[in-house]
Amino acid sequence: MNANEQKLLDDVATHGCHVLHVLEEGELPPFSYSVGIFRTCTAPELLLVGLERQLSHWVINEYHRRVRQGEVFQVGVVAPGFLEGHAVTFREVQRGHYREYLGWARWFYGSDDFPTLQLVWPSTTGFWPWDDGATPWFRGRQPILDSDTA
Repeated sequence: MNANEQKLLDDVATHGCHVLHVLEEGELPPFSYSVGIFRTCTAPELLLVGLERQLSHWVINEYHRRVRQGEVFQVGVVAPGFLEGHAVTFREVQRGHYREYLGWARWFYGSDDFPTLQLVWPSTTGFWPWDDGATPWFRGRQPILDSDTA
């Protein structure tokens, strides 16, 4: 086992989850995701696309804190308290995206047999990526992974 694998396992054992960040590459925006929440809380893992690393880390830890306290987040339901001044919503990440977005989670679970939610955030002008008023840049910054053709 290498140091990165051991760090992930240690974080899950100590904190209940590990947070990974993937840098922007080509047309793929940066993204962050949790590993271990499903095992320790039986809540879905969480994925965020397009936000900066520090904010994404805080949001994932806040989600983890809230699910540990028993809060349940439903697909399509708007939730406050993650981004100042903006509510967010959740979409189910389809398994066809796991290989590209959730590599370490796949390693941890040994398969794709774990649920993952994508936290979706609105633009500063209040548009969701699927709204007609959303800019092409905003849509590209936050692809929605609830179908196998995002």
